[in-house]
Amino acid sequence: MMRGMGGPGGGVVNPGNAISHEKKRSALWKLMGLMKPYWPVVAFCCVLGIVLNLANILKPYLMKIAVDEFIGQYEGLGMEKVNELTKDANWFTGTLTGLGVTYFLVILGGQAAGYAQSLMMTKVCQTILHSLRMKAFYHIHHMKLKDLDEMGSGRLLTRSTNDIEALDEFYGDILLSLFKDVFLLAGILAAMFLMSWRLALVSLVMVPAIFAITVACRGALRRNFVKMKALTGRMNGFIAESLSGIRVIQAFNREKEKYAELDDLNRQYLKASIFQVFMNSVLRPVMEVINSVGIALVLCIGFRMIGRPVAPLEVGVLVAFNTYIRQFFGPINDLAEKYNNIQSSLVSADRVFDLIADESELEDPEQPGYEGIMRGEIEFRDVWFAYEGEDWVLRGLNFSCKSGDKLAFVGATGAGKTTIISLLSRFYVPQKGEIRIDGVPLNQWNLGALRRQIGVVLQDVFLFVGTVADNVRIHGDISPQQVRRAVEIAHADGFVDALPGGMEHRVAERGATFSTGERQLLSFARAIAHDPRVLVLDEATANIDSNTEELIQNSIADISQGQTSIFIAHRLSTIRACDKIYYLEKGVVAESGTHEELMALGGRYRALVEEQG
Repeated sequence: MMRGMGGPGGGVVNPGNAISHEKKRSALWKLMGLMKPYWPVVAFCCVLGIVLNLANILKPYLMKIAVDEFIGQYEGLGMEKVNELTKDANWFTGTLTGLGVTYFLVILGGQAAGYAQSLMMTKVCQTILHSLRMKAFYHIHHMKLKDLDEMGSGRLLTRSTNDIEALDEFYGDILLSLFKDVFLLAGILAAMFLMSWRLALVSLVMVPAIFAITVACRGALRRNFVKMKALTGRMNGFIAESLSGIRVIQAFNREKEKYAELDDLNRQYLKASIFQVFMNSVLRPVMEVINSVGIALVLCIGFRMIGRPVAPLEVGVLVAFNTYIRQFFGPINDLAEKYNNIQSSLVSADRVFDLIADESELEDPEQPGYEGIMRGEIEFRDVWFAYEGEDWVLRGLNFSCKSGDKLAFVGATGAGKTTIISLLSRFYVPQKGEIRIDGVPLNQWNLGALRRQIGVVLQDVFLFVGTVADNVRIHGDISPQQVRRAVEIAHADGFVDALPGGMEHRVAERGATFSTGERQLLSFARAIAHDPRVLVLDEATANIDSNTEELIQNSIADISQGQTSIFIAHRLSTIRACDKIYYLEKGVVAESGTHEELMALGGRYRALVEEQG
């Protein structure tokens, strides 16, 4: 059978299988590497971050000057007297008015730098994410079907949406915050040690405690992030699958069972989310307590140092230290909290890079190869194929046809009929044997040229959101006249003309408002419009009424003149005029011949015909 993308992909990742440190570093370097084209902008953002931090560092120092130089020395004097005494001093820091203006300018400059930094970095961030989304989308659409089968739609959806979105915080917040916080810490430490190295050492007493708590929590947080990402993928896949199959669910009254399945997944995610919230809710108050203890130590020891005969401490220094210590623990707490976000971003980055890493396994429609006009001479030489291991679907299949021949494959479900189409279109590659078209091995054909010249009409028709014309054209360079002609040949014009808007009628998701037969007619028109050299019909008339089927048979006879046509059918009335009919059984040809020859043989084919009456 032809394999689809499948439902919810993958189970919950074992929390014990944490990604190695080497892989984390690799993901981090890759994330940094994506910023390489924007280094000038990023460097300027770093400069703006330095300006913002300098503003934050200068504000307490200006307060210290105000306290020690003005409040302490000129206490009780009027404003006029203070101005007279300081008239020869530096205006910006030597006068009270100038100090106030300087303080305001520092705040204004810092905020302006912060605004510009945020604006520029957001643009860089969104440009990178846009590039990643497009690369992931390209990668998914060029993956081999066997890889799509293994990944599953849920995992692919999560990696191309949720995981890429999670990187927004890394680029837009974490990266610059890390630089800003580290620089701010260095600046605050330098300022504190310059003012009082003794009090600065007291301020650092609580740092080891914060570091120890962060290290103790990091393993549990990372394992939980991995689990949450895997559960998100399973839920996305489950919901997508349920929406696609909603009619089946309702028809069999299985709403409660599907609800219970999602409820189980949701509870697992809820449990993981509660753990995450619990860790964060514990870390924050613990950090606040440590901050408060550190501030209390600084204040207690600072008050004792004021007025001492040896190394006395100025009141302004203590005021500045009180502000600095609050600023000092702010970045430390921020770094501790950012660690959680870094873990989440690196897990998401690993998943995204795992998806797009190996481009050697992608299909390349533009890869050089034979691009001739297909005549339609097809040959299968001892072809063996299995979807998994050695569970062979085809076993040494041999057949051939000339240009313009009409072939049919019949047999029980699972005999390998649809697999032949998959191999012919090179969706899969046989493990043994060789397939040739026009004498050229299939793997030597240019993939785009190959698939453009093979028109496939499947029983399970997929229609996209858009107009009727869009679904026939599928973005091909096909004129409205050609689209109209294809619809008429497919005998779909009867119901299309009755639609509001006709060819421009909007098609609902998956063509939900059309009957199965109507969808099949549009799929037939789609194949005709692209003028294939080989026409493949996989149960294409299975859901069309007898009257329409007769019209379709007439149109097939018209368009298949000079074209090789392959039919896969259970309704044997549609294949009686074929040049060769192959009866498949367990992947091998059990009988072959024309309809008359097989009926005269009196074997499996005849029994199947008589069974259908």
